[in-house]
Amino acid sequence: MELPKFNETFLPILEVLKDGQIIKGRDLIRLVEERFYSDLPSDLLEQTIKSGDRLIENRIAWGKSYLKKGGLVHYPQRGYVQITEKGKLTKPENVSLNEIHSNVITFYEPESKSASETAIDVNASPQDLIDSGFEQIEREVKDELLSRLKLIDPYAFEKIILILLKKMGYGDFIETAKSGDGGIDGIINEDQLGLEKIYIQAKRFTENKVRETDIRNFIGAMSGDTHKGIFVTTSTFDEKAKIKARDAHHKIILLDGSKLVDLMHKFNVGVQTKITYEIKALDNDFFDSEEI
Repeated sequence: MELPKFNETFLPILEVLKDGQIIKGRDLIRLVEERFYSDLPSDLLEQTIKSGDRLIENRIAWGKSYLKKGGLVHYPQRGYVQITEKGKLTKPENVSLNEIHSNVITFYEPESKSASETAIDVNASPQDLIDSGFEQIEREVKDELLSRLKLIDPYAFEKIILILLKKMGYGDFIETAKSGDGGIDGIINEDQLGLEKIYIQAKRFTENKVRETDIRNFIGAMSGDTHKGIFVTTSTFDEKAKIKARDAHHKIILLDGSKLVDLMHKFNVGVQTKITYEIKALDNDFFDSEEI
């Protein structure tokens, strides 16, 4: 006997959720284990990964995340999960790892990559597999991060942007008033001495794109003491908004949701290192040394 692979938890997860109720993510993991895997030997169930988390829970959690990517489940609110209509209608034979890599579940992949490029290469070296797995986990974290940003309070989102810029090496920042700020959410010093200022606008959108009028209002709100601004959103910018920012007399930098989570991941804002793996290689210098 052995623990189920993460893809083998897909059907048990959907079975637990089939009545359509909204349940806590942690409760889902517990119920799946109790209903489908409680008869496994205790030594298997107590296996852990390097972080100390139980392996069975980790695999069920990954199963949930993959089902979410395919639209078979969704997170109606923070920490909760629910089956979708697609999840209710999908036939069990279509919920498999092969189907996941084809047309049932769409992964969060860069648009430049085709399905053939993202499939597992059976001829890949161990290092290639490690790199591929690392990239997949990174994409998953960024996707979760963006989903979380879309749910937080708009004022908290503004503060996160200022914290990010501070971590990127900019100087002190000033939060503007919560109302009547004229479209400016914050002001940050371009350098540590505060010789140049940058105005910040942060729009926490779930679906809507930033439009040209948003960029125009931002430019109009910038006072005469700066010609630089950063417009950040959790969504994207429509084409007219991009053109308006590009053609403006001011220097306007646009950060969409994808670029934003890339920077947050890089500068450790809203994420933390959970596991560090140490990979060792043969030390040929040691064996060639005259000391042995």
